Amino acid sequence: MASVREKRPGYWEVRVFVGYDDEGKPVQVSKSIKGGKRDAERLAALLASRPAPRSGKLTVAELLDEYLEHKGPSWSLSSRRDNASRAERIKTEQIGAKPVSRLSVAEVDRWHLRMHKAGVGEAQIRNLHTLLRAAFSQAVRWELLPTNPVANATPQRRKKTPRGVMSIDDVALALVTAEQVHPWAPLALRLAAVSGARRSELAGLRWDRVVDGRLIIDRAVTIDRTHPVGDPERLQVSPSKTGEQRGLALDEQTLALVEAARVERSDESPWIFGEDEYPPSPDKIGWWWKRTRKLAEIDPKWRLHDLRHWSATHAIAGGHNVRSVAARLGHSDPTTTMRTYAHALEGLDQGIADTVAGVLDGEAEA
Repeated sequence: MASVREKRPGYWEVRVFVGYDDEGKPVQVSKSIKGGKRDAERLAALLASRPAPRSGKLTVAELLDEYLEHKGPSWSLSSRRDNASRAERIKTEQIGAKPVSRLSVAEVDRWHLRMHKAGVGEAQIRNLHTLLRAAFSQAVRWELLPTNPVANATPQRRKKTPRGVMSIDDVALALVTAEQVHPWAPLALRLAAVSGARRSELAGLRWDRVVDGRLIIDRAVTIDRTHPVGDPERLQVSPSKTGEQRGLALDEQTLALVEAARVERSDESPWIFGEDEYPPSPDKIGWWWKRTRKLAEIDPKWRLHDLRHWSATHAIAGGHNVRSVAARLGHSDPTTTMRTYAHALEGLDQGIADTVAGVLDGEAEA
């Protein structure tokens, strides 16, 4: 049994009864389509031919458990930890007890609103929403659901003042001040600024991954906090965030500092910032930055990660191709780079205007 309704010229809503779920409740599938009435009728026939969703009594909490079990082995340690924590948070909400077959877009929106009123930060709401959307997308692939209601709900975003970028003077001051913190700290912070490497990737650098003037980044060190401090298993070495290897060219000065450190310390540890056979903790490098920032009296809002942003911003502002910058940062998709560093791209706009105008004026004079 199906109904076809034209919502507005050229746009149709199709509703089809596809059977009963495991609780004996009727299941209706609704989809929208652009086109003519025959297009809508063909869609109705297609939907009617499909079996009823098999979601039954499966709750949102149970779906999350199944999703984590399915996807967990392919995630890094930090991703497994973060997503498990987010899933536990969702399961404590009202939405966690809801059968997946009965969840609507409106209920997801109300969940967002409840979190906003409870003072949950926007970033956390987006992270929770992203996990739930991914779990429901998997449910659609498993044919437990015909559509993903979470995908059609969107967390509200408030306009934010851009975070900004560290000044060149602050970065230069940090590199000098780091000498007071630890003999290895200046090199760690310089590599963060020059290469844009993440904290976990800096901890994962090895001497044998500096080849022909290039820094090969293919692993990261993450902290499994379920193990006590001092336990070797607390530090886990895994592929880098995207799982891909990237080779980064180094400038002559940075390369000279790396080679000098190699001559001095490579027989002590295979890790550039390690003291023995075990990898160093990312927390150690993070502490170097915090101590340096305090001694240099740099604004405490700047994180170690902001050296990565500084590197990318100046690379793009210098006119380098966004795709090349994305590859250097380890972004699997250049659109991530374009979205994150839109402020740097805007800075290139004047140069584009001057170039185009120069061509135009040259032609006019000719």
